[in-house]
Amino acid sequence: MNILKIFGLGKARDTEKKKHIQPTITSPQEKFRFIAIDVETANSDPSSICQIGLAFVDPDNGIEVVCTFVDPKQPFDSFNTSLHGIGPNHVRGKPTFKEAYSHIAPILARQPVVQHSDFDRRAISAACAHWRISGGAVSWVDSVAVARKAWPEFIGNGGHGLAHLKEALQLEFVHHNAGEDAKAAAQVVILAEQRTKIDFLQLAQKGSSKRNYAKQTSRDGVPTGELAGHVAVFTGSLTISREEAASFAANVGINVRTTVTAKTTLLIVGDQDLSVLAGHQKSSKHRKAEQCIAEGQSIRIMAEAEFLALVDPEQI
Repeated sequence: MNILKIFGLGKARDTEKKKHIQPTITSPQEKFRFIAIDVETANSDPSSICQIGLAFVDPDNGIEVVCTFVDPKQPFDSFNTSLHGIGPNHVRGKPTFKEAYSHIAPILARQPVVQHSDFDRRAISAACAHWRISGGAVSWVDSVAVARKAWPEFIGNGGHGLAHLKEALQLEFVHHNAGEDAKAAAQVVILAEQRTKIDFLQLAQKGSSKRNYAKQTSRDGVPTGELAGHVAVFTGSLTISREEAASFAANVGINVRTTVTAKTTLLIVGDQDLSVLAGHQKSSKHRKAEQCIAEGQSIRIMAEAEFLALVDPEQI
């Protein structure tokens, strides 16, 4: 396998230079064990994808990575740029998501696609809706779920975010570069298989019982914190415990509450178990927040990774 050649790249380069490689994406006919994917966004809108990374894993667990900038045709938020270093100059003249995904979608349809948490699937779904294109038939696998089965001791003890897994598993990658994060997700899956001797598709399967969601937690933020005045609510299953999440929030001044009210300013959305949502695709808190937004309330809805970057970038 030589994905670098297939995708129009030359000799593999060092990590820092790979951040700016712009492959011409064509569709290889080879089928892989799985492909890991990661995206970066220009702002808080998940449809604002500005970089896509793909890590191709062959039958022998060899990994090759490609990464391309994408012009989101949306403004860049300084917060996002501070995380990944991507700005308007990097995406100028690059393909739009619609153009890039037309080449990527057929590749993704051939084998399982690994993401670390649910953010990448939701971002791609949002971008497809924004550009009014089909997302295609993608079989998604969450490497967080795989990691939880392989390293249950990390639950409440660092969690299963890439930052902690990088340290705990001694992974080498540059965080917040889509290609590097995709490679890290692929490595997590391979290491989980090696540790458990179980295929990743089996590890990713959910048990028949309903997910055990963490006990709801309320906490007052530090009055002098830089985000004092914000009120956050969590929904879904996080890669860290609710107690840890509440501590991170409180340390920067955020008040944590258990229900969405007129005072809520932040909703942090974790992985959702559809079996407990009574036929809905979103939790009752998520739906309530969207209703409040429609009525004029200012609430920022964010994924767990975005929340952790907001309160403590070293944790993601």
